[in-house]
Amino acid sequence: MTSTDQQPFLSVRDLKVHFSTEDGVVKAVDGLTFDLAKGKTLGIVGESGSGKSVTNLTILGLHDRERTAIDGEILLDGKELLTASERELEKLRGNKMSMIFQDALASLSPYHTIGKQIGETYRKHTGASKAEARARAIEMLKRVGIPQPDVRVDDYPHQFSGGMRQRAMIAMALVCDPELLIADEPTTALDVTVQAQIMDLLKDLQQEFGTAIIFITHDLGVIADIADDVLVMYGGRCVERGTKKEVLRAPQHPYTWGLLGSMPSLDGPVDVPLSPIPGSPPSLLNPPTGCRFHPRCTFTEKVTGGLCASAQPLLEITDGRGAACHLTADQRRDFFADFAATRSH
Repeated sequence: MTSTDQQPFLSVRDLKVHFSTEDGVVKAVDGLTFDLAKGKTLGIVGESGSGKSVTNLTILGLHDRERTAIDGEILLDGKELLTASERELEKLRGNKMSMIFQDALASLSPYHTIGKQIGETYRKHTGASKAEARARAIEMLKRVGIPQPDVRVDDYPHQFSGGMRQRAMIAMALVCDPELLIADEPTTALDVTVQAQIMDLLKDLQQEFGTAIIFITHDLGVIADIADDVLVMYGGRCVERGTKKEVLRAPQHPYTWGLLGSMPSLDGPVDVPLSPIPGSPPSLLNPPTGCRFHPRCTFTEKVTGGLCASAQPLLEITDGRGAACHLTADQRRDFFADFAATRSH
């Protein structure tokens, strides 16, 4: 996942995030490891409840410390975040690391103008004057493609369209030129034209600033457009990771096959039916033993000894590539070849 000649800018090691609730302990993230270099985009994909958003809220320190048990290691440019104080995290948030949330309307205050909200972030981290912050807000609105930024800077969120609100959120997230940007499904509620514009904007800004980006989504089509590397999550764990080309063209895990099979193919015949993954994601209060995907997997009978239900498969990583599955490498290659053949006929 990371080149051998440079240290990763973000390093997550064996991260566990467990929440205490009245019903029990929710194992939202249960042993996650990955690296991210500057100027690269890591796509994290998986169904709702797989642990994607919890992972990134934990990186930012946006969790209830009294109700959350966190273990592992998160290093941002060599600084350990899990042991950092709230004051230290506040200095980092919005400055060295920032986040674009999915619902811009819910994330922006309806009581303050767009310009004031962007400017406040800038003033907090730079000590700029109100006039300097306003000028910076206008500059950022222009940079993200808002027309007449010197006028729209005084508008309120409800006066912006959905796509423009999302651009304003990106402007706010980037106002202090953060080195790590986390985008939590930022294009989900937007039409496809605006989606493409937002992703082009993120790629342009990344090229300009060398930002490291984590892009969270459930859409493999979006991943194909924006990511360099891909991490597939299921039930709070990583089940597969590799480069975008490796994961999308030669996936190694039955869950990734299921994700690909549930979306239409642009290359194959139009009459090939979609194949949704049977069943539902597991409860993280009482997750399945062994491989968490095994209750929904159609290949468990191919594994001898009942390992799928009894033993957690190891995520064996070689040169950044790996999959957590009890099927042998030869079996995975053959079964995916069969899957790919059904998609092309």
